[in-house]
Amino acid sequence: MKSCRSTWGTLGSLLGLLVATAVAADAPKLSFSFTRETIPGAVQTIPYGLNNAGVSVGTYQDKKMVYHGYILQGKKVITLDPAKSTFSLATGINPNGSTVVGFYRTSNGNGVAFLYKSGKFTDIRGPIGAVAAFASSINDRGDVVGYFADVAQIVHGFLLQGEKYTVLNVPGAGITYAAGINNGGKIVLYWAASRMAPAQTSLFDGKTYKTINVPKALGSYATGINSAGDVTYQWVGDSGAFHGALLHAGKFYTFNYPKAAQTWGGGVNDKNVIAGQFQHTSDGPVQGFRATYR
Repeated sequence: MKSCRSTWGTLGSLLGLLVATAVAADAPKLSFSFTRETIPGAVQTIPYGLNNAGVSVGTYQDKKMVYHGYILQGKKVITLDPAKSTFSLATGINPNGSTVVGFYRTSNGNGVAFLYKSGKFTDIRGPIGAVAAFASSINDRGDVVGYFADVAQIVHGFLLQGEKYTVLNVPGAGITYAAGINNGGKIVLYWAASRMAPAQTSLFDGKTYKTINVPKALGSYATGINSAGDVTYQWVGDSGAFHGALLHAGKFYTFNYPKAAQTWGGGVNDKNVIAGQFQHTSDGPVQGFRATYR
């Protein structure tokens, strides 16, 4: 990809984001219907999440090759660029509201997570010892999950409740990324024993981490979870191309945008709609979609 692994790759260079190979799982039939999501005038449109009203958030690249966070409500676009940002993206929106979390980078290269509510940006600095932070998801209680890098550039997940941080490290993991939280407080994370090890996914219920890898996969990346417990994934096939996957009602399904060379699954709402991205060619621009499953 020319610019970013749906910008997770760009952020991965900052926080040491893991890339691993995976294989698809056998699954029964589930239908996916796709619609495009495009920001007018954008070179690339990269949705990350959407709420139950269909309002989506993500990032777009303008003609000057600068990335901006956005909120898309119908045809109305709100650009989210925190003060002093040179690169920004919105990664999550609460299921039944309009509070957004995201990430921006400053001119000196610092990575800062943010919360956007009622037109105001608030920085999320991460737990004590964090040198960079990334916010991934927010629920209706205002609980935020994400991940941060410490001074040794080790990546850890975090849960922010009010002003209290809880560091999330999957047992046995060398690096941990918290990717999504639902209204029940369940959290999905992807992690690895080391930066070179294959990725795995876990579900955390507040007490116990349960492995929920795509069956037969060499690596699994969770990207979101809804109130029903449906989990979205990204995985890489034998050819090296990315594909989407969904854990729904205890079964795994894979999906691809029609005729796309690569597909990425993003967040999922409670209306069975997934936000995602695709490329028509492996070196082409990234574009957005919504996929409804039933």
